[in-house]
Amino acid sequence: MNRRITFQTAVAIALLLPLTVRAGDWPQFRGPYRDSVWNETGILQTFPAEGLKVHWRAPVGAGNSSPVVAEGRVFVTDTVAEKPKAWERVYCFDEKTGKALWTYSDEVDCHPSFDPKNPSGPCPTPIAEGSRVFTLGATGHLLCLDARKGRVVWKRNLGQDYDLEQFPELTACPLIEGGLLIVLICGKPGACVVAFDKHTGKEVWRALNDPSHAFSTPIVINAGGKRQLIVWTPKAVTSLNPATGQTWWREELVTREDYAVATPVRLGDRLLISGLMFHLDRHKPAASVLWPETKALSLRVLSHTCMPMILGDYVFAGKMGGRFVCLEARTGKQVWETDKVTPLGNGGTIHLTPNGDSVLIFTDQGNLIRARLDGAGYHELSRVHLIEPDYQFGVRKVVFAPLAFANRHVFARNIHELICASLAAKP
Repeated sequence: MNRRITFQTAVAIALLLPLTVRAGDWPQFRGPYRDSVWNETGILQTFPAEGLKVHWRAPVGAGNSSPVVAEGRVFVTDTVAEKPKAWERVYCFDEKTGKALWTYSDEVDCHPSFDPKNPSGPCPTPIAEGSRVFTLGATGHLLCLDARKGRVVWKRNLGQDYDLEQFPELTACPLIEGGLLIVLICGKPGACVVAFDKHTGKEVWRALNDPSHAFSTPIVINAGGKRQLIVWTPKAVTSLNPATGQTWWREELVTREDYAVATPVRLGDRLLISGLMFHLDRHKPAASVLWPETKALSLRVLSHTCMPMILGDYVFAGKMGGRFVCLEARTGKQVWETDKVTPLGNGGTIHLTPNGDSVLIFTDQGNLIRARLDGAGYHELSRVHLIEPDYQFGVRKVVFAPLAFANRHVFARNIHELICASLAAKP
């Protein structure tokens, strides 16, 4: 097995979110440890020419939230609308059969721009833990549901509680840290980040006065002898004490609202925020910028649709418009680029998931690719079309929701359906 991927996996297990999960599950955004690494073996290295075997399909509505898989259940959110009302829904499906086990429907006001011919829906991905599943709707409804029955355990209307605009269109995914459920909402006053008691929904702490809308999903790491909650808003990158909301360190990074999108990624003493690389201090909660020296957004933000990945000595990432690049992790110097992953154009999206000695790549065109990535170049091993791109973004149709990988299967959704397909090497 590739040592670089093995090391990355070990670091993720030791340093990221302390969720207790069943082996093989994918219970939150970007997987068990929020690093988009998939450790299962016995997975197809070459995809069949006729396509993957689809085990089941289930109709869903609009949304870009990822499916998650936990304890035999698949959860996903969507929106349907009949102006002036809309309904944000949480679905629970049987993992093996796709049978709908329950649906929770939450009535909300319909956004004036909602287009029934090209509908949009919630982006925050659910997070499942034990007997509970937590969801955040685009309109600010934060729910804790019983994962077995779908009944409400507790509910918060964040728009009312934190003075959000009428249609806040929240996108960052909630995370669990011990007994807390932490959300990035950019509320008021001083409530950009809010931690709730995950059992009751009661606020425990709030932090930061960054009022701009933020897309990036936070992560929690161990560094400098402390737990650190890494938050990226259009004003700055901030490290908080996840237990109290106290600021450990903060680095200004002023961007457009729709540029602060990528989830932070970490490997060893390196922390990457899109195109801005930090060195994490080993002795205290602090960080210094490694690269780039310039504050030009064109270099500090690689893409507003793609998540980068640190793999050994290199960074691999999609750039604005769909180009795929390799950078030196130490210097940020570009090593190579290719336009072979996805067609170039606005909305070009590339999701990266290390698996074994290669990487699974999911594109905005609904294609799943297996490739080896190194300093010498992009080496495509196999490609298959997985799901139809059906959301009109500019002049082309795309699919934005990242995949979930669980129990040798892949789960994909667009704005019309959720599918489960086998990736097992042997039936």
